Amino acid sequence: MYYPPLEVVVEAVDAGKEVRTVLERRLGVSRKLLSQVKLTEHGLTLNEERVYTSAKVSEGDVIRLRMEREESDDILPEDIPIEIVYEDDSLLIVNKPAGMVVHPTHGHYTGTLANAVVYHWKERGERVRFRPIHRLDEETSGLVAIAKTGYVHQQVSEQLQAGEVDKRYRAYVYGRPDPVNGTVDAPIDRDTERPHLRVVRADGYPSVTHYETAETFEAWQDSAESGAAGWTASAVKLKLETGRTHQIRVHMRYIGCPLIGDKLYGPDGGGVEAWEATAGRHALHAETLSFVHPLTKDRMTWHAPLPSELLRLEETLRRHAE
Repeated sequence: MYYPPLEVVVEAVDAGKEVRTVLERRLGVSRKLLSQVKLTEHGLTLNEERVYTSAKVSEGDVIRLRMEREESDDILPEDIPIEIVYEDDSLLIVNKPAGMVVHPTHGHYTGTLANAVVYHWKERGERVRFRPIHRLDEETSGLVAIAKTGYVHQQVSEQLQAGEVDKRYRAYVYGRPDPVNGTVDAPIDRDTERPHLRVVRADGYPSVTHYETAETFEAWQDSAESGAAGWTASAVKLKLETGRTHQIRVHMRYIGCPLIGDKLYGPDGGGVEAWEATAGRHALHAETLSFVHPLTKDRMTWHAPLPSELLRLEETLRRHAE
């Protein structure tokens, strides 16, 4: 069983060229994907005849690329509610809740977004392999893009690598960034002593985060509820230029404004217990995602509203600020 074919009608400018050259130029199909498709009986055809990628074409010829439907047989379908923001035959956008791992890993074989999505597809009678284009940390909520075909995964991944995917986040942090709006350009890599953590290192991978302080909450009196005598917190909007593991969390700590509720990168000496309890997770949400749909060629934008626990946190901060 195949997905609907990708079709190219050969133009005069491409006459005499090889099939693979035309597909690469017109559709951006990778060599890896072509090598997989050409092995199937109806994967690659020229005027409905099976051909090699080296076959020469003429003006008006019709090239069709058909990808076989695949399933994630190693992922157990589970009836877990998920919020679907958008779905078509080739793409799925989900609003992931905090506390959910994206893909099964050691120690997280069930209860993941993958388990929920595979179940969703099974109920719809779809045979689809789970291909997340990017991931979010377990405690980060918000938008996750999942490709339903290898071609769409390749195309959006290339946009991601080229910095053409617009990902915007909202966070609640301790303190107030200085300057209030700016860019953190600081390389990130693993902590040599604690490999599960990331740190800013001179020899790390280039990492760039743009931020804008949306609101600052300040109080200079004792607060029985917050347990803090004088405090500052901020709501921050962030845009990623790169996508390193834990990037926002590491960069916010680096500039002295760690995320509220962050168990790994929180403030030294601990944070305000009332705020941590109100959030119940680290206060980071992926609220906007935008990229060019590989098939329609339209730039699409999706939004995910703040979850209730972060709305409660914001209300708590505002209520006790002067």
